[in-house]
Amino acid sequence: MSNFLKKYFMPQKMMRTVIISLIPLILSSIYFYGWRSLVLLFWVTLFGVITEWFYEKKQGKKASEAIFVTCILYVLTLPPRTPFWIAVVGIIFGVFFGKEVFGGFGRNLFNPALVARAFVYVTFPEPLTIEWSKAATGFPGGFATYITENVEAISQATPMLIFRETGEMLPSLRLLLGNVSGSLGETSAILIILAGIYIIYKKVASWQTMAGVLIGFTGLSSILYLFGNPQIPNPIFGILSGGFLFGMVFMATDPISSPKTKEGKWIYGILIGIVTVIIRGYALFAGGMMFAILIGNTFAPVIDEGIKYYKKLKREAKEGVTA
Repeated sequence: MSNFLKKYFMPQKMMRTVIISLIPLILSSIYFYGWRSLVLLFWVTLFGVITEWFYEKKQGKKASEAIFVTCILYVLTLPPRTPFWIAVVGIIFGVFFGKEVFGGFGRNLFNPALVARAFVYVTFPEPLTIEWSKAATGFPGGFATYITENVEAISQATPMLIFRETGEMLPSLRLLLGNVSGSLGETSAILIILAGIYIIYKKVASWQTMAGVLIGFTGLSSILYLFGNPQIPNPIFGILSGGFLFGMVFMATDPISSPKTKEGKWIYGILIGIVTVIIRGYALFAGGMMFAILIGNTFAPVIDEGIKYYKKLKREAKEGVTA
């Protein structure tokens, strides 16, 4: 298997580390929602790899192992009942328009997994926002079924949708464990936190970006919540729901589409956190993290250039004083 990957794919040790961190979330998606999640992952990965391989072959290059990470991240943001054809159309769009049109690996402005997710979200809103599955409990959970029972009432929908419709906030323990309706890999806060610690330890993700996102989100949501804004839940509930942690750990920290400077990572993260609160509270979208990160991707190069320019001015001023 290793020789096969070396022959057809550009070796990327960092991407393999991220895949290892995602394995528990893949297993949890099966436990909570059934084996359909693995079938969905298979089809998305197949067409995602074919799309990248076809484009890179025309350029005389190999596909990158990052495509596997892109496919896994994309699938884990999808509802369990997402039709296969919609998921496949999404990954083809995301890989081509989010990555290959910029020149392939290392040149993309946007996170391709998020480009794919945003595309299917706005193009096929009904299956992406209405059709959800109940999370399994007990043993063997979803390992004993193809897909768990369909959600039929708003009281059983995702935590953020429930809050928007009724103002009810689900218990933090359920959000930590993940036995709630939601996207395949975004519900279990404890598993995402552990994965985040692992990739920080392995130095494949920026803790500055994660901390910035957390500071920006907690700061603004705390202020609005304390002022009694009914659209804003308490910060703890907000952090544990709506795919916030998943986006913070895996999407915002994408090394290609995020700033490269240390200061830039802080600014970028805080921007994402603030924009997430605004979108969640005042826009039509219950989540907001996905669009906030794409907005952050847009400003990442500008942030880096601004930091470099500021440092240049500071250095020149210091040299002038010294002279």
